[in-house]
Amino acid sequence: MGQPVLLCSDLDRTILPNGRQPESPQARPLLRALAARPEVTLAYVSGRHEALLKQAIAEYTIPVPDYAIGDVGTTIYEIRDGAWRPWPAWAEEIAPDWRGRSHDELAALFADVNDLVLQEAEKQGRFKLSYYTPADMDRTALLPQMEQRLGALGVRASLIWSVDEAADVGLLDVLPAGATKLHAVRFLMERKGFPEARTVFAGDSGNDLPALTSGLQAILVRNAHPEVLREALDTLAAKGAADRLFIAEGGFLGMNGNYAAGVLEGLAHFLPETREWLRTAVTPAQAR
Repeated sequence: MGQPVLLCSDLDRTILPNGRQPESPQARPLLRALAARPEVTLAYVSGRHEALLKQAIAEYTIPVPDYAIGDVGTTIYEIRDGAWRPWPAWAEEIAPDWRGRSHDELAALFADVNDLVLQEAEKQGRFKLSYYTPADMDRTALLPQMEQRLGALGVRASLIWSVDEAADVGLLDVLPAGATKLHAVRFLMERKGFPEARTVFAGDSGNDLPALTSGLQAILVRNAHPEVLREALDTLAAKGAADRLFIAEGGFLGMNGNYAAGVLEGLAHFLPETREWLRTAVTPAQAR
């Protein structure tokens, strides 16, 4: 058995082929073969909650991970024998940011804001307060007002706003300031003893940038948005750490570098022994 590997990856449009670009059909079968190896610990890093994580695993036949960082970084699930168990140590790590305030107490702070509509109960969490907003909402006015109210209580929070273009609606998450993808990945590394040299992170979008530009060995899949690519390169160049980011180009094992193909291409770049693991997993049909 080789040395342990920790592969942490975003899901939507990184492993999941739910973007506009085509997928290499052999990519997900190869990912399943890789995840089955005893050396590999697989962690999904996603904004999805538990039910949506399980839905993605079933719908796209991707491997069940060993860990899942979900709920926009506010929960770490440890998955053993089919059971998903929230990791209490992570809740303890991020809880101080909210100064003992509950989800409902923070929601009451914003009950008078007409532009904020609470999302469904299953999209809420102990440390995740989620709203729908108008897609054209004036964030420059509202977010500072919300930050002021939270700050008056001593609450340290991140306000994460994005747009669901398909539904034409804004999405706003109020989270503990420390509940980031990067912090969760580093917490997992520390608690499970994975050094940076054996850890790789993969992503595609703006909310992956803190991890992509952190100095971790990181992969940007080929289908990533050009603006994310430019920002990642600029940030790492300023740090003198451009070699810590691999940008998938395609060609590895005949694949195109999009989605899971790009994740595998980058993993083989940083940890060359995995290249042979993947080559031996290629079937004759895939090799043609």
